[in-house]
Amino acid sequence: MSEYRERTTGEVKTQGQWKADFANMSLPKVWKAATLDAMNVDPVLASPAATTTAYQISVRDGVEQDAKGNWVEKYVAKDMYADTTDEDGKKTTKAEHEAAYQATLDAKTAEGHRIKRNKLLDDTDWTQMNDSPLSNEDKTAWATYRNELRNLPDDDAWPNLSDEDWPVSP
Repeated sequence: MSEYRERTTGEVKTQGQWKADFANMSLPKVWKAATLDAMNVDPVLASPAATTTAYQISVRDGVEQDAKGNWVEKYVAKDMYADTTDEDGKKTTKAEHEAAYQATLDAKTAEGHRIKRNKLLDDTDWTQMNDSPLSNEDKTAWATYRNELRNLPDDDAWPNLSDEDWPVSP
């Protein structure tokens, strides 16, 4: 969706909105410099979203000129949460909102790790069967690996595990 900024007023509209405003003017499909000059508008170029933290979002905040004089989309980082008071007068701080959000993220991450861990355990059940073709030494190595998988939730980094936190199969 192309946007254009009116040079005098600074008003920003989509190409379709400008076409409607210039309904009595025959406009080409591709707007080149001559068309932009006739309409007294400049194109608004796309720009990257604002850099955010874990508890912020990037929000469009109008347009601005870049170092080259082009009009570009302006984005700012906004906090996801603020202090609130409900209808009963109970206050919830920004930090409490963020903690609740992080707890939800951690629970989802933990669930995904448990699913992965349980699949790895299921896939290695055969190593502990009496009729397994493995030597006793290999069975012990697999048993140690499986025990390390079971102990993952006790890891200090749980549930935010890196690849290095996962045990390596024998």
